[in-house]
Amino acid sequence: MHTGEIFNEVVHGKGRLHDPLAVEGERTYSMFMHLMLIVAHMGVPIAPTLIMWAIKKDKSPFIDDHGREALNFQISLIIYWVGILLLGLVTCGVAWVLYVPFYVLAVAGMVLAAIAANKGDYYRYPMTIRFLS
Repeated sequence: MHTGEIFNEVVHGKGRLHDPLAVEGERTYSMFMHLMLIVAHMGVPIAPTLIMWAIKKDKSPFIDDHGREALNFQISLIIYWVGILLLGLVTCGVAWVLYVPFYVLAVAGMVLAAIAANKGDYYRYPMTIRFLS
């Protein structure tokens, strides 16, 4: 299969873009950038992923792509969480129920992205605002 066929499959949703040149160290590093979302629950959002990405973004296109995607997702989550918080204040807390399914989707997305990175695949989170392109 040549590059054009791979591109067509990815564009039309028939497959996931895979980087056969991503070595194990790059895949593992990228996986941990996605898993840094766990650290956000300890009150340190974005910083660990941003530091990891800044250190190695110029050394590997694979790490650069996964770092940007993880950061975009984490920034988007913060915006959505603040939106739910404000909506909850307006609705006397009723909207705060939205945190539960939103949290489940965030964790599921993080796990799927980490698995994709570890396999050497590129990944795009749904509903992510692309701040870093």
